[in-house]
Amino acid sequence: MTQTPAEQALARSYTTGDGQIRFSISDLSVDHHPDHSVTLTYRLTVVRQGHRDERWQFTLPWDDKSFVDVFTSPAPDRDRLRQLVHLVHTLLEEWWDTKGHNRQSAKMGRQLP
Repeated sequence: MTQTPAEQALARSYTTGDGQIRFSISDLSVDHHPDHSVTLTYRLTVVRQGHRDERWQFTLPWDDKSFVDVFTSPAPDRDRLRQLVHLVHTLLEEWWDTKGHNRQSAKMGRQLP
């Protein structure tokens, strides 16, 4: 099945703004639910200088239905797509930064061998 432009954009690897962490995304599955919510499940490798690479699975429930058109459109508005990608990256980075001391964050990811 072909990915939507939003799925393609969300599946791209990226480096944080400060250049300290690279989220190398190997797989993204997007599950659309009848209530128009979405669940994003990432398989990724976190690359940091001076640390071992870590492989993780990260699951992000997305209940914000205001982006349903961006997720499903074959040609989403570029600014809204950019906003969605920014929001998801922010949540991914927040999970990474808080998973060690926030139970809610910890439940969203699991380290892979």
